[in-house]
Amino acid sequence: MIRLEPVSGWRGRRDFFDLPRRVYRKMPEHRATEEDIVRMLVDGPTAYHRHATVAPFLVLEGRKLMARLALIQDQRQPGWVQVAFYEALPGLEGLLPPLLLKARALYPGCQHVVVGLHGHLNYGAGFLVEPHDKPPVFGLPWTPPYYLDTFASLRRRDMVSFRFDAQGFYRLLDQVGPTIKLDGITIRAMDRRQLDREVDIYTWLNNACFQRHPYWADRSGPEDYELFHPFRFLMKDENLIFAEEGGKPVGFLLWYPDFNELVGPGRAIGPVQALRYHLRNPITTVRLTEIAVHPACRHRGVVPGMIMQMIRSVRAGGYQGCEGGFIFEDNKDSMSMTLRYLSKAFGRELAPSRRYCVFEGEL
Repeated sequence: MIRLEPVSGWRGRRDFFDLPRRVYRKMPEHRATEEDIVRMLVDGPTAYHRHATVAPFLVLEGRKLMARLALIQDQRQPGWVQVAFYEALPGLEGLLPPLLLKARALYPGCQHVVVGLHGHLNYGAGFLVEPHDKPPVFGLPWTPPYYLDTFASLRRRDMVSFRFDAQGFYRLLDQVGPTIKLDGITIRAMDRRQLDREVDIYTWLNNACFQRHPYWADRSGPEDYELFHPFRFLMKDENLIFAEEGGKPVGFLLWYPDFNELVGPGRAIGPVQALRYHLRNPITTVRLTEIAVHPACRHRGVVPGMIMQMIRSVRAGGYQGCEGGFIFEDNKDSMSMTLRYLSKAFGRELAPSRRYCVFEGEL
């Protein structure tokens, strides 16, 4: 018989946070670089907890610990319950009925469930669909294929990411960069000495640009500051780019090196890895995480202006490849823009390099 037990006491916390080590010990592709976010949201308190509840559970089959998860309800996403931070040993069957029963009991006013959204899109989302023979890029998930079977009876929403040789973007910079007209738009890098101010701008633009994005919920500056702050020793000014018109922000682009290249299987990033990155950067790939333009300023050269600024930094860093963040396949605007720029850079359409998904259903 499967039952969900609320995490309580130091033993419950120990079991919750130790389970991924047991799940992934024979899966060398996995990296543990996202576990700090899990700890932040499960332990709290954070600015996110001012409008959301995070209820962690251990899943037991008889007396055997088989899985962990958290049920999250964000007041800014009324009607939805999230099943987040799911990790499970192989062989678990029949989880979904007791899971949905627990979600209904805990949040009786909610009608929908989404499995694989981890509090907010900015924190992470998704299960890996394919391929499973490569380590993940920093900030993107790697999960074993049997996770998909657990939730297969729910509706699946697919996401993709694209990976490409940076040389194509360098050619794009040389060919297109000199011809771009910014029409009064200026491009700048962030100033980490004013991180709280820059994060406030980033948050404001997120809220202005992503209202129609799947599963979007408005953020506050303190929430995003708590997310950025632990990585302040890894980020450089060039990693967050702003577009401005008359001193007012109209767009942003967030990119960073694939910090997962600094760590081995099952490992997280620590001071040694950060020092290695700054002294002799061994990273070969970058991730283009987010790009957005305020609706009032689209089609004015803002996107290519920010992309060219990023490519200059990527070339200066000697990086060889780039991978984008996940895009929902039914998000036609994002898919169209991505395919358009990749076609310009490479002269052909590129196939997705990885596929992910979340699951949703009714309570």
